[in-house]
Amino acid sequence: MKTIFKIAKTELRTLFYSPIVWFLMIAFLVQCGLTYMGTLQSHLSYQESGGQSVEYLKNLTMKVFLDRAALFDTVMDKLYLYIPLLTMGLISRETSSGTIRLLYSSPVKVWQIVLGKYFAMMVYSLLMVAIAGIFMVAGVYNIQSVDVGLLLSATLGFYLLLCTYAAIGLFMSCLTTYQVVAAVCTFVTIAALSYVGTLWQGIDFVRDLTYFLSLAGRTRNMLRGLISSADIIYFVLVTGMFLSFSYFKLKSGMESRTVMVKAMRYVVVFALVLVLGYVSSRPALIAYHDNTALQTNTLSPELQHITKEFREGPLEVTVYNNLLNRYAYLGLPEYRNSYIRGWEQYLRFKPDINFHFVNYYDSTFDDSKGDLSYYKGKRLDEVASQVAKGRNLDLKLFKTPEEIRKIIDLKPELNRFVVQLRYKDKSAFLRFFNDNMMFPGESEFAAAFKRLQRDKMPGIAFLSGEFERSIYKSGEREYKKLNTDPVFRRSLINQGFDVDTINLQAADVPADVTTLVIADPREAFNENVLAKLRQYIDRGGNMLIAGEPGKQAVLNPLLNGLGLRLMDGIIAQPSKDLAPDLALPYTTMAAAALTGSTTKDAEDSLRVSMPGATGLEMDSNTTFAVKPLLVSDVAHSWIKKGMLTTDSGQISFSAADGDEQRSVPLALSLTRKVNGKEQRIIVAGDADFLSNNELTVARADLKTANFAFSTSLFSWLCGGEFPMNITRPEGRDDKVTVTQGGLNIQKIVLLWGLPGMLLALGAGILIRRKRR
Repeated sequence: MKTIFKIAKTELRTLFYSPIVWFLMIAFLVQCGLTYMGTLQSHLSYQESGGQSVEYLKNLTMKVFLDRAALFDTVMDKLYLYIPLLTMGLISRETSSGTIRLLYSSPVKVWQIVLGKYFAMMVYSLLMVAIAGIFMVAGVYNIQSVDVGLLLSATLGFYLLLCTYAAIGLFMSCLTTYQVVAAVCTFVTIAALSYVGTLWQGIDFVRDLTYFLSLAGRTRNMLRGLISSADIIYFVLVTGMFLSFSYFKLKSGMESRTVMVKAMRYVVVFALVLVLGYVSSRPALIAYHDNTALQTNTLSPELQHITKEFREGPLEVTVYNNLLNRYAYLGLPEYRNSYIRGWEQYLRFKPDINFHFVNYYDSTFDDSKGDLSYYKGKRLDEVASQVAKGRNLDLKLFKTPEEIRKIIDLKPELNRFVVQLRYKDKSAFLRFFNDNMMFPGESEFAAAFKRLQRDKMPGIAFLSGEFERSIYKSGEREYKKLNTDPVFRRSLINQGFDVDTINLQAADVPADVTTLVIADPREAFNENVLAKLRQYIDRGGNMLIAGEPGKQAVLNPLLNGLGLRLMDGIIAQPSKDLAPDLALPYTTMAAAALTGSTTKDAEDSLRVSMPGATGLEMDSNTTFAVKPLLVSDVAHSWIKKGMLTTDSGQISFSAADGDEQRSVPLALSLTRKVNGKEQRIIVAGDADFLSNNELTVARADLKTANFAFSTSLFSWLCGGEFPMNITRPEGRDDKVTVTQGGLNIQKIVLLWGLPGMLLALGAGILIRRKRR
């Protein structure tokens, strides 16, 4: 070891006697400073501006240091420019000057030369880490509650990447006597290792090997705070491989061996690295450590428990990929490893997940965008052939519509990109959604996993015999968005509920129905249906009843049995920009207690939009415990008797016409004990708040809580199990603690003072050496 340290010390002395080393250090310091100060200045400006800009201050540790164009991202994107200039002379300088012969003839062994040179680069890499560390220390004082664990994980990834680049540069320096050639070769090798992950992706086994060799994205997990044994072993193996290559190259200059023998050394090491890398990257053998303060890279405890429940065999994941759907690229061979990597959090707790990919082409039924609308007049096979040709794909790899329909009927899934999960004899779908996130989140995974682990999910039945709102239609008044829309993330079918319709004129309420919904019936119930509804209520069934102004005569016969009735009239709430019949009640404390999402909405004073609502009145002798969930805004609304004409100009309160200026409940929760079980009923004086329009409409300067409130009602009615409460605490790094004046001083010190000190130190050392 003493010999290695002496060689490293000599190499470091040589490095620091070179002007280029000092220039690179100063350039690296300035680059870090400009990036850090620019990003911090932007977020300080957001903070000083206040208002909506404050929303950009969440997760400041990530945004200042690790996001796109942040400190680590910018530095690591340019890292390949620094290392080749440092390593180009490690061995080529010795070779060109002839001093390598002296090393060969000395008692120093070749492996000591290689390790000594490399150890010098490790020390210099630590100096670069220390320079980046200056800004991390500054961040601790400039940002409230910085996630130090996240920064340490990112620092580890940065250092390992530096060391790997150094090993590559050392080997390239062994190959030539020309330093510039060695630098260029290092550039090329780094680029090749970054690109190799895209090669031969159509061959399963080769795809795994080339994906393992790829440098691209290798520090991604560590930059997010997740340290895995697979990533650490990758950097160790690749570094060891290039150090071994360097040893073989230098050793070959001291011995007489055939070309075949020399080549086999490289092949054996390369094959060993591939085998070890492939084995170490198997999910069952990977160890993880989430170094973030809030464990953001780890499944929530609830989902961890659900995932670990798959104890009795593998989980089969089949990806059905339609060539003619806009998400077709996700299932193509070259993207498969990237897709599987998205399952890494789940593989961590369930390693035996088997992935299968089925490519096909067929008509698409996604009504939001017509994927085939641009190919008018062409047959389906002609369209598929054209698309395959454009993407340089072999159409023979895709099953025809007839072939895929024999395997599975994907029409209910709109023939989109969809994932089918199978465990034992059960199956469930994971869908991709029409939103910015697109991929299913933890709540959707939890719901799908639960479908595989239990016999029955909470069942919601919508009454359909009296022309109630439809859960299958897309009209503004209908209920498809909330209930059965497969491409909508928050639809109940994607959150763990079974949703269906029932006509009580032809059938009884099934025993396994958790909640029965009556949504704005247009016709009065006949005696048979009314008797069945009363019987359902008497035996303790849960219900949601949503009425409308003008439908009092339809629902009051049923509501009277609950001790309630829909009031006469309609809520009038005139405003400058909105319709006068749009009631905007606030959620009450009782509504806030339903779920965590309604709690947050209540804290934010969000309202629920109810176009055309009427109030509810309670009898004093009701057998239920009644709590108001939504109440009208007494300061801006009143109960208007008679007709409310929305296009008649000014709407005003008229006591003479019977109008009443008081706050009334617009939604109530009712509970009581029946046969040892708590019965839960929701009654609302409006049915539109659950409609497709109110869940999607965007009104200027009005943010509503309809989605959270609607979902929370069904969650409460079904016992609170679904949707799964996958919530995480928010980070505390949401404030810049330095003032503008303090930041200006730091800019002077970090962008001018420190580079100036480095320049003076470097110049002093170089001048002193020259004088000697």
